[in-house]
Amino acid sequence: MPRIIGVDIPGKKRVEFALQYIYGVGPARAKDIIKAVGIPADERADSLTPDQISAITKILQNDFLVEGELRRSVAGDIRRLQMINSNRGTRHRRGLPVRGQRTKTNARTRKGKKLTVGAIRDKTQRKLAGK
Repeated sequence: MPRIIGVDIPGKKRVEFALQYIYGVGPARAKDIIKAVGIPADERADSLTPDQISAITKILQNDFLVEGELRRSVAGDIRRLQMINSNRGTRHRRGLPVRGQRTKTNARTRKGKKLTVGAIRDKTQRKLAGK
């Protein structure tokens, strides 16, 4: 498993797909990097030479925000939105969908498991709900 910018990329996969394990590298960016370094499209990540790995690392460090820098940048952007009390910031703070999706139904990924709100009138049901 070659290690690029602190990430172990899978060695058995083609380089094009293995590079996508790095946060901030998608399909288009991976193809651009491979083309810039001059790696054949069907080459596996295990067969990369140290020179090719260093060339990939150099491109990623100099030209793109990836891994820790990108994560910090995204977290800072979210913090800024929350600080200025924008609508998107308050949605982030409350754990609701940010981009205008409906919340009456769906949105379970952001909202979490359904929680029943309100009084339960039947005493036996109330005991079951408390457990």
